[in-house]
Amino acid sequence: MNQKKSDNREAMQAFGLVSMIGVDMASCTVGGVFLGKWLDSLWGTTPWMLLVGILLGLTAGILGVVKLLSKFGPEAGTKK
Repeated sequence: MNQKKSDNREAMQAFGLVSMIGVDMASCTVGGVFLGKWLDSLWGTTPWMLLVGILLGLTAGILGVVKLLSKFGPEAGTKK
């Protein structure tokens, strides 16, 4: 019975981690799109700021995922 609870808990933790990765990537990318579109409308540089915003959003999303995963790595328990 105890093993079943442990397996269920690990599955929920994995689901939560994957969900956090998806939300982080999507929110950063969408934020970059909106920022790029806004800057394009402000400066009349269509589509260059949109492209820069997408790239910056993806970069921010990847950095956020790396930071998130570093908390769950094998050495996470030894870091202080």
